[in-house]
Formats: sequence, C-alpha cells, structure tokens
Amino acid sequence: MFDHAENGQRVRGEFVDIAGERYYAIRHVDKMQPFFVSVVSSDDHWLFASSTGGLTAGRVSPANALFPYVTVDKIHESITHTGSRTLLRVYGEHGFELWEPFNREQAGRHPVTRNIFKNTLGNKLCFEEVNHDLQLAFRYTWMTSRDYGFVRSCELENLGARTLRIDLLDGVQNILPAGTPLFTQTNVSNLVDAYKWNELDESTGLAIMTLYSAITDRAEPAESLKATTVFNLGLQDPTILISSVQIDAFRAGLELQPEPHKRGIRGAYLVGVPLQLRDGEVQRWRIVADTAKTQKDVVALRRALREKAEIGDAITRSVEEGSDKLARILASGDGFQATAEEAVSVHHYANVLFNVLRGGIFFDQYTVRSSDFSRTLRHFNREVHARHRELLEGLPPELGVEELLARVEACGDPQLLRLAGEYLPLTFGRRHGDPSRPWNQFAIRLKDDYGNALLSYEGNWRDIFQNWEALALSFPGFIGSMIAKFVNASTMDGYNPYRITKEGIDWEVEDPADPWSYIGYWGDHQVIYLQKLLELSSQFYPEWLPGMLRAPRFCYANVPYRIKPFEALLEDPKATVLYDEDLAQRIEHRVATLGADGKLVLGSDGQVRLVNLLEKLLVTLLCKLGNLVVDGGIWLNTQRPEWNDANNALVGHGLSVVTLCYMRRYVRFLSRLLATEDGSFTLSAEVKQWLTDTASALHGLRAQLQPGRASAELRYRALAELGQAASRYRDAVYGLEGFSGQIEQPASEIRLMLEDALAVIDHGVEANRREDGLFNAYNLMDLRDGAAETESLYPMLEGQVAALSSGAIPAAEAATLLESLFGSSLYRPDQHSFMLYPDRKLPSFLEKNRISAAEAEAIPMLRRMFDKGDERIVARDAEGCYRFSSEFRNVSDLHAEVDLLVAEYGTELEAARPALVALYESVFHHKAFTGRSGTMFGFEGLGSIYWHMVSKLLLAAQENFFAALDHDADAEVQQRLGDLYYRIREGIGFNKTPAEYGAFPTDPYSHTPGHAGARQPGMTGQVKEEIITRFGELGLRVADGLARFEPALLRRQEFNGQSRDFRYLDTESRWQHIEVPAGALAFTWCQVPVIYRLGAVNSPALTITRNDGSEQRLEQLSLTAEDSAALFRHGGKIRRIELTLGASMLFNTRHH
Repeated sequence: MFDHAENGQRVRGEFVDIAGERYYAIRHVDKMQPFFVSVVSSDDHWLFASSTGGLTAGRVSPANALFPYVTVDKIHESITHTGSRTLLRVYGEHGFELWEPFNREQAGRHPVTRNIFKNTLGNKLCFEEVNHDLQLAFRYTWMTSRDYGFVRSCELENLGARTLRIDLLDGVQNILPAGTPLFTQTNVSNLVDAYKWNELDESTGLAIMTLYSAITDRAEPAESLKATTVFNLGLQDPTILISSVQIDAFRAGLELQPEPHKRGIRGAYLVGVPLQLRDGEVQRWRIVADTAKTQKDVVALRRALREKAEIGDAITRSVEEGSDKLARILASGDGFQATAEEAVSVHHYANVLFNVLRGGIFFDQYTVRSSDFSRTLRHFNREVHARHRELLEGLPPELGVEELLARVEACGDPQLLRLAGEYLPLTFGRRHGDPSRPWNQFAIRLKDDYGNALLSYEGNWRDIFQNWEALALSFPGFIGSMIAKFVNASTMDGYNPYRITKEGIDWEVEDPADPWSYIGYWGDHQVIYLQKLLELSSQFYPEWLPGMLRAPRFCYANVPYRIKPFEALLEDPKATVLYDEDLAQRIEHRVATLGADGKLVLGSDGQVRLVNLLEKLLVTLLCKLGNLVVDGGIWLNTQRPEWNDANNALVGHGLSVVTLCYMRRYVRFLSRLLATEDGSFTLSAEVKQWLTDTASALHGLRAQLQPGRASAELRYRALAELGQAASRYRDAVYGLEGFSGQIEQPASEIRLMLEDALAVIDHGVEANRREDGLFNAYNLMDLRDGAAETESLYPMLEGQVAALSSGAIPAAEAATLLESLFGSSLYRPDQHSFMLYPDRKLPSFLEKNRISAAEAEAIPMLRRMFDKGDERIVARDAEGCYRFSSEFRNVSDLHAEVDLLVAEYGTELEAARPALVALYESVFHHKAFTGRSGTMFGFEGLGSIYWHMVSKLLLAAQENFFAALDHDADAEVQQRLGDLYYRIREGIGFNKTPAEYGAFPTDPYSHTPGHAGARQPGMTGQVKEEIITRFGELGLRVADGLARFEPALLRRQEFNGQSRDFRYLDTESRWQHIEVPAGALAFTWCQVPVIYRLGAVNSPALTITRNDGSEQRLEQLSLTAEDSAALFRHGGKIRRIELTLGASMLFNTRHH
C-alpha cells in the first residue's frame, strides 16, 4: 500500500502490503539521518544501499562489483553520481518543471515525501518520492534474479486528475565494467576510467560495458573478455544513453542524442522517453544489469532480447523463484512464525536470515552428497581418501548423515572417523563483510568453477561457532560435528586459529606494511562458545559426550605460533608470541603432499596425531588456568584481546574476569560430566604432567585462600607456579612438535583438580563484586618485586553478562544485579538500553598534555634543556604551560628520543629517564588505556550501544529466569527476573519507531553510537542470542534428550486475535498451510509446525499428529524419547504438534 497523503513531516513506520507482499515502510525517511540497509538474495548477489538511494552491488564478492564498492560514508553521499538517477520534465501551461526525485541538492524546489520500503523477506528494497505539487509519485524497487542479475523495477504514477505530458530520463550511473580490480577502483579509479569501453546494441537496447583490456603495466597482452550488461524493458522506443554527459542538456530542455559508443569515461545506462500519463495511470519499466558475462552469455542475451515479452516473463519468474528459494532456506531454519506481534515475528525471521548468512544452512537437512564428502575427504587427507576409495565409490549419490557415519564406523579407520565426525554439509554462508565493515572481505561461493552447486562456509573462528550454536537448535543432529570441528581446530597450547573454513583453518601472518595485521590468540570466546555447544549436546544427545570422552577421534591444530617462556611473559607481556617461519614452511610442504591435514599435529607415522575428547577439553581449561591471577582474572598475554577487540590495549596488563566467569560454568559442567566416570583416561604424557602440576598448584592455593581478597604476594606465587607449569608444557610440546607418548590418568584425580579449580574461581568471582552491585569485567595488573598488584577498571556491560552467565549468582541476587544495571552509568535512557561502558567527559585538545611548571622544573635535566632552548622532549607554550613534544605518540617515542639525545647530554639524561617516564605517565595515564574503545565514538567506542552485548544480557537474564523456575525459586523472584527480561528486551530495535532506532526496526544492526542511529546492518552476533531467546520465550526446552514445552516466559499478547494462515515448509520440502485459529499462535521447530492454543483448561494437553494422519493426545507437555528423536531428525514422522494452554501458564509482565 502506497500512502500518498502528505501526513505532515513526522517519521513513522508501519507494515504494509504491496502487490501481495508484506513490507515495512518508513515514511518521511529523508527526515532521518542516512542509514545503511543490507538487501539479500537466494543466490550470489549482494546489495548494500543507503536510505538516500546510494548503493553498491555485485555478485560473489566485491571483486565483481556492478557499482563501486566503497565505504558506507561515501555511499551515503553517492546518489548524484552512482546508482539510480531519475529526471523528469513535466509540462504545463508555461513550459516544463524539472523534478529530480531523491536528489537532495534539489531540496525545497517542490514539496515532496520520501518513503522507503523493505519487504519482510529481505530481498527487495523500494524507494518512493511523492511530488505533491506535480501530483506524481515515482518509485523504484531493487530485486535480484539468478539468471539476469539485478532488476530495478520502476513506476511513475499520476496521482492527479489531469493528463500529464512528461519527458523521462531514468537509469543507473557509474556502472563498472566486468573485471575491474577492487584495489584499482578504490585507489586509482581515474585510471580505470581510461580503460572503459561502452557500446550499445541499438537493435535490442543492450549495453555492453567492458575494460578494453585488463589493467596492467606489464609488457604483455592482457585481454578482458567479460562484460557488464544492461538493458531495459517496458518503454516504447527510448533514446538510450550509455554515459551521464547529457544530463545537464536534459535539464536545459534540449533533445537527447543517441549514444551508441563511449570510451574512456564512466558508463551509465539512461533511457529517455516522452510519456503521456492519464489521471490515475501508472507507467512501469525495468532496467536489468548483470556483471561478469562471457561473450557467449552476451550473444545469448542479445538473441533473447529480440523477444521482449518472453524475456520479461522470464525475469518475473526468475525473481519469484529467487524469493521462493530464499523463503525455503529460511523456513528450514525455523524462520517463520505467526503471532499477533508482527514486529516480533519479522524480527525473528531477520535474525534467522542473518544467522544463516553468516554461519550457513545445511544444504538438505541431514542429507549428505557423497560427491562432496569424497571431495572434502580428498582435500584434507589424500592418503585416507585413497585407502577408502572403494567405500567412497560405492556410496549412493545422496544418503543420510547417520547412514554415512554408520558406514564409516564399520571401516574402523580412526582417521576416517575423525574426518567424517567433523564434516558439516553447509552452504549459503559468508564472512560478515560490507561497506560498513570494509576490513572483512566476503565471498558468496555457491557454485564451483563449472557452475555446480557448492557446499562451503567460512568465518572468523570467534564468529562462526556462535552462529552454529543458534543453527543447532533447528539441526541438533549436527551438534557433535560442530564440537568436533571446534576442538579439532584448537592447538596443543590450548588456543584456536583465526579463521575456520570448509577447507580447513587459517591463521594471521603479520605484515609490517599493514598496521591492522598482527598475530596472537583471542581469549574468552574459546571457553563460552565451546561450553554452549557442550551444553546443547548434553541436552539433546546425553549419551554422545560420555561416549566420546575416551574415543581417540580428535586432533590438534599446528599453528606456527610459539608463546614465549613464562619469564619472557613477565618481562614484556605485550610481546609474547613468535611466528615460527621454519615450522610454517614445513606445514606448507605437508599441505602440498598430504592435504589440509598438513596443518594439524602429526605423529611419527606421518598421520594425524589422535587424542580423546577429554584431553581436548582439559587442554582448553589448563591453558586458562596457566594464566590465572587469583582474584584478578585471567591474564591476557597472547597479544589479542577478548570479545571487544576495541579493548586491545588491555593485552599485557589486563586480567579478564569475563573469562574467569565463563570458566566457572565450564568447570562446573566438566565436573558433572565426569561425576560418574570410573577408572582412568588415556592422556598424552605431557598433558598428564601439565595436569598434575596444575592440580598441585591449585590444591596448595586453595588451602591458602581466606575470606576477603588474596594478598599481592600470594597472587604472584600462584601465578608463577601455574604459569611455570604451562611454560614447561609448552616447551616440551614445541620441542617435540607433538607428544612423547600416552599415559593413564585416574578420573578421580581429574575430579579433584576441577573441585579445587572451582573453589579458586568462585573466590575470584566474589572478589570482583563491586560496591555498586555490579561486577568487574577487567582488572589491571602491575608485576613488581614478587607481588602482583591489581587495580579495577570502570564497569563494563560484558562483566555483568559474564557474571550472570557463570551460575555463581543466586536468583534473587541476579535480579538485584539487573535492577542495579538500570540505575548505573551503563544505562542510556534515550535508547532504553546499555552501553558497553560508561561514557565520560574527555579533555579538550588544549587541556591534554599539560605539565605544571613545578613538575617540569623538578627534573634538573629538563631545566638544563630549557636553558639551552632545547624543546625536543618538553616545550613551553606562549601561556607558560609545559607540554611533551607533539611528536610523541606514547612512551616508546619518549624512550626513542632519549636514546637519541643521550649522546649529546650523557649520563645525566639517562639518569633522568625514569623521572621523565613517570612524568609522562602522570600526564597521559596510558597504563589505564584500554584501547581504541576510549578514543573513538562509533563502533565499540564511547557512548555506543553494542547490540550483540545487549542481546547477550537478554539471554543471561533468560537463563537466570529458567534457572529460578527449575530450582523452584521464590515466585516473586521469578516475577522480577521475567519483568527484567522484558525490560531489557524493550530496548532492542524491533520495539522502537524508525526515528528512535534510526533504521528499519525489525532488522538487526551492530551498534548505535551516542550521536546517531543504528549502524552496520545484518550480520551481527546479536542475531544468534536472539534466536536462542526466542526459542526460550516460546518455551522450547530440551533435557536428557526429551523435548518439552514450557512457555513460562511467553506473554498472552502474542496470541492472535483472529484466525490467520500460516505457511511453512515441511520436512519433505513442500509448502504447507495451516489455519491458525483465533487465540492461537504458530511456529516451527525442526520444520514441524507447533500450534499453541489458549483454552480454559485446568490442565494443559499436547496432541501429536503423525505422518499417517493418526493423533495421539498426551497429558504432559513433553515428547517421549522416540518422538523427540524423530523431531530432531527432521524425519517426517511427526506432522504437527498442538498444545492447549491455560492462561495461568503464561507470563504476565508488571509495568516498571
């Protein structure tokens, strides 16, 4: 529905129907600050648009851009020269009036209303401008087609009561020829222009835009044999321009001249045509563009364009097929719901969409393509592939993953079991890159070089596993493979590499020319992401983990990083990781001969060294315990920060309470997992020794802990003992590049170590409780003279999330902590939500770097330099204020300058060095510097809300609500926790107006700075947490392999007031429809539709409809083990689940 009334100038948002499709509309979008939008596709298209109309788009990756891939700030400003461009000469009695929709440079010429619409499916974006003077509405919609590329569908509507004569000039500008190198376009775009060759096939209106040759300075020919193509449909005999040079002539009223050929300038595709529009008439046309077309493709397209009607129908079908395919992908991930709160349902869909875009989706539920499995096997290990060629060739083209694993199990080859156990047939994923995150390069790889469907995934290690956690709720049968992939990527020293792809692991290599490149290991994600997967496994498949604890099916990544010995860590905790060039070369050689398994630790037989799952879980824990500072946290000494990488300066002197809290949850879980284990476990000899040394240190430490904080001396002694144990272990395994053998470790001794570790951790968590009711997130450590002094930093939101997630806080205290948050300096009332850390007043430019005369003259060396007029260290300004040299960025520059001047000033200057350094620190306070988080004002900077952390808080609040429910906590405490959960939820975007949120409210965005609306659309970690919390709101819970329904947090307002249709995709990939009656809601779980009905019943009931049409009514709201397994398996045995609930089972929110 297009609303053409002026309706004032107030920004408003609403859901509307357009051509039978649901959209979210933002009216008067031009009254908002520009914001960024991600438009998705079921294929390899990507499109990122500004609310101003500026955009970039292309296929596969930025290397195949249709419009220049530039940063978001430039896209906001690009509307006049890139992308859509429209001009109209509207004739009246006194000549023509010029109207240029969406041109902000024409503001004030006409009263206009600008609106933007995005369909709820996420693959169409419509811009509309209504000219109230001329009684005209112009709109265009971007959509995609697998076969034809990008479709820009346009409409010009006469809203008045008279016939209008109009000259139209419409199209797209700054079209890139195929093959334009990204670096060249970004840095020397004028050079690219010099190679451009644009031609028009006048018989069909097809524009062909190419580089006449590849851009190179080498003395060799370089043909460029791919083209960008553009054509139009729907206009009668238009004049076609393939550049923008005649726009000013059109403005002046001149007649357009055809442009059959242009070279050396930017390409455009503009169609000029005279129109007669009767009252109420709508003129429609389309402009279609695609890139990377071969000469064969162009010839075929030119022939097809001779039949305009047929190609128009084909484009329409292709667009519809793409929408259907996208809907199928999201339906398989349980993306669709039918509730009374449309914003809630649409927001859940958007969360599932972007979670799938980042983490991927399983290509056909639990079906495996044997050809892909065989290719994957060969890629990783050619020897294993060759050994089992007969098995692989005998597999059917497709088979279930359970059948595949059974056949592999029968072979008895542990290497084959390892590779099959971590196999994940994912597709559709890509890294979270876009012009607002230009540092992340993405590629949408859905086809191989021959056009065949390709299974692939890639992501930063600290991102992709969180997306898989949410995906696992809909595909729990792959949880074991996710865990295997996780632990098989961890190293002997207990860390993980930078990136995970279907092809294996990658690590960072430092490039001296790139200030953003660095090496090291990230921290906190390692524990909590693994822990969440372990918990899911225990809930869905309680027998799997115990069965794997002793199974030698797991391995170690062999990342060529070497952490320095403990003494070196003490000496310089910021420079602790070395890159082993020799090892890197050996790994490269192994990969060339063996396959991607060459990046793993190998045994003496040249095969991948295999260990059991318990060893992998223990090494992850031991590496953290090796950096434990009692009551301070986990020492960040591997050159990389934790979740918030803007706190990168914490590395070296920072201590993470966040990781300490997550370790508590991990240790508790391991203790329960091993509680009933008897006998012993086989461990690598060096791991056993590390475990023994760590256990001894913890046992002794526990005996020395008293109420209150530990002394600085005890902290140092404990750190030294734990750190030396870890250092000895690293020295041994680095030297061996593996292990010397295996040895048995009694389960009872492991349990004792975990018990001592838990006691020490609990002491540390309690020690970090603040007087304001919050918890520390990080501390600073100062090592000196056998003591480890600690200093607390300001509160951070992630510290509260970790404390709430740790399981250390009773329900009533959790509620009090959440209430304290709303009264803390972390709360931003304008957004009803929480910043990462408190905003603070910063000194102005001239208030910084001030040294009093007394401080300066207290250092005799400075007085001597002043007498000589030497201002190379400290200068005096015209107002008598002393200041350090403006050339100094940090204390290292001060040291460097002192080093240079020692030759001139001698030992007196060297003796003054400590005083100068102390003065520098007193002026700048760099020891408290946490990183760019305290010096920037967007992203993770001051004043910013990071929505991922808010959603983590939401999940932590929900976990505490259900923990209170499970432990039968006081009813008032349960109510408080539920109320606080919804109070946190109210601050998330989908509850806001577009003006409040600054973007489409139902879409996830990364952050909201203090001075602007939501920023960085789409692929944020927020989506994973909110998928999980949505499952929780609906009461979907699993324990001991049994699915149960406990909607204790679901509110009555979600139940539909009238009947409605619910479309879902069944487990056989067929669209089905269910009528959802009034007083009910519907959703899917593992693609099985679930309907909740409100009824006047004292006892609830559950009805299962099976695939044969039979029904079974149960009194309990849980499934049997057999039915639960059938649900999780997507097996089709259950057709529908229907529950009748009493209103008393739901949650009633109290107003705050």
